[in-house]
Amino acid sequence: MSEPQPTAEQRGEQILSVFDTAFGELLAADPAAFRVKFRKMAASAFAFYRGTACLFYRDVEREQHGGPFLDDRTSRVWIHGDLHAENFGTYMDSTGRLIFNVNDFDEAYVGPFTWDLKRFAASVALIGYSKALGDEQITDLVRTYAEAYRERIHALATGAKSDEVPPFTLDTAEGPLLEALRDARALTRFGLLETMTEIRDFERRFAPGGGAIELDAATRYKVLAAFDGYLETLPESSLARPDSYRVKDVVGRRGIGIGSAGLPSYNILLEGNSDALENDVVIYLKQAQTPAVSRHITDQAVRGYFQHEGHRTVISQRALQAHADPWLGWTELDGAGQLVAEVSPYAVDLDWGDIDDLEEIAAVVADLGRATATMHAAADDQSGESLVPFSTERAIDAAIAADEDGFAPLLVEFAHSYGARARADHQIFVDLFRNGRIPGL
Repeated sequence: MSEPQPTAEQRGEQILSVFDTAFGELLAADPAAFRVKFRKMAASAFAFYRGTACLFYRDVEREQHGGPFLDDRTSRVWIHGDLHAENFGTYMDSTGRLIFNVNDFDEAYVGPFTWDLKRFAASVALIGYSKALGDEQITDLVRTYAEAYRERIHALATGAKSDEVPPFTLDTAEGPLLEALRDARALTRFGLLETMTEIRDFERRFAPGGGAIELDAATRYKVLAAFDGYLETLPESSLARPDSYRVKDVVGRRGIGIGSAGLPSYNILLEGNSDALENDVVIYLKQAQTPAVSRHITDQAVRGYFQHEGHRTVISQRALQAHADPWLGWTELDGAGQLVAEVSPYAVDLDWGDIDDLEEIAAVVADLGRATATMHAAADDQSGESLVPFSTERAIDAAIAADEDGFAPLLVEFAHSYGARARADHQIFVDLFRNGRIPGL
């Protein structure tokens, strides 16, 4: 960060200004949800960092034009948009395989590939600090991530076949990634249904309580109409058994997670792939949000490509994730774009709580570097979308090759400087919040 550091008071004003732009309307609509969100963010510097992609992009935007490794192509590739060390986990792909990979594509967009890498690198610095690792140890971890990313991008750019760079599965993953996949395999659809539903009059219905909100007739009608619109966005392969989409029940929910505070959402119970009650499927329909990165990308070709934020989220996820959730689609409700996907029984997030051995941390970080590279390489001229009409991996490979020795140091320097910035920001935020300085709360 080359510009003079602001005072704590100045930085507090910057944080409040960014929050007003990013959260203002939602906060005004549901202050209680944001009190919960902000209390979660107050718990640690990492939790604060997770919840403030909006602030991160305000800070890195000045590098958009002519930054290291960025050219006309590498400045406009599909990016995850919120790539930190906890946005990885398991999912079951459309072929029925359990995969460990990047998850949570709510912030995905088109922008500079280095923004994903910097966001991840700073998260490594924050996790390392929370585990009392020294600065040199954090440097080594970020270098490990950079080198694993570089190696995988080069392999993909020079024609490595997909079977030579397999995804992380039960057969190929190791360490905590394999543990997450085994935990996911032990989960069942029936177990998920048991926590959310009950059998009434020989049919499965949502159980009362547990955050479920009963809908009035008018709202239910609107949600079902939106569901009909969603069906039109699914690929033909997902519609093989029409009975799968018979609606059994609908309830409302309130988003109170770090990322979804104030966003209305609904759960819909469907028949699934057979008449058996244990194969019923729960999907969610939630209002998609404006991605933080989009406020700092002025390219009209990108902005105009998407019908609405629900469409953007789905198109981005399908581009970035091979064999995405077959239930993934979009629709509109009350004029707002909606994301629709399965409430998956097989989702297990990577848990950093017990990853304390330095060698194990390094092995995980290297794997996440490879996963990042594979994600970036998936989303290009082969993805079926015209927005990025070139080979992402070849463009990134060429950009890094032009300055091999500068790539890892760029991420190391940023990780340390922005990690320190985020820790200081966290303290400023906590003081603003507890002293009643955040408008609307």
